[in-house]
Amino acid sequence: MRLLSVVSGCTNKHSPISTKGNEKEENVKNPVAWKQNQLKFVNKLAPPLMAAFVALSPFCNSPVSFGQNIDIQRGATLFGRACIGCHDGGGNIIQPGATLFIKDLQRNGIDTEEEIYRVTYFGKGRMPGFGEKCTPRGQCTFGARLQDEEIKVLAEFVKLQADQGWPNIASSED
Repeated sequence: MRLLSVVSGCTNKHSPISTKGNEKEENVKNPVAWKQNQLKFVNKLAPPLMAAFVALSPFCNSPVSFGQNIDIQRGATLFGRACIGCHDGGGNIIQPGATLFIKDLQRNGIDTEEEIYRVTYFGKGRMPGFGEKCTPRGQCTFGARLQDEEIKVLAEFVKLQADQGWPNIASSED
C-alpha cells in the first residue's frame, strides 16, 4: 500500500518517505525477511503466552474452584463470628478433649460434615446448638442463630480445616 500523493495519480516508488505498505511489499518480495519478521513476532509473543498458560494451567492451581473459595471465606467468617470464642485455631478452651482436630473428631464420632452439622445445629454436651429450630432451649445458644445454609457452609469449613490440621487462615475482614 503506497502513500498517496497530494496530486492525484502521482506516486513515487523511490521516495525517501517510508510507509508501512512498502515494508509489506518488500516482505512479499523477500520471503526470508518475511519469515524473520514472523519469527521475531513469535519470539516476542511466546513468553507472555507461556506465562498465561502456566498461570491458568490446572497443574499449577489447586483443584478448588472460585465458588469453593468463596464458601471457604464465608465459612471462615462464620467461624470467626460463632465459634472462635471456644474453638480458636481448632482447639477447645472449655473441653480440651473435644477439639476440632481430626483425631478428636474421630474419637468423638463427629468426623463427617453431616455429624459436624448436627452438633452445630443442636449442640452436644457443653456446646450449645446454633440452629434456628434448636431444642431444648437450654441446649441452644442465647446468641444469634445461624440459618441452615450457614451451618452447612460452617460444617464444610470445619471439616476442611480439620483434614488440613487447622492451617492459619487470614480472615477476609483483616
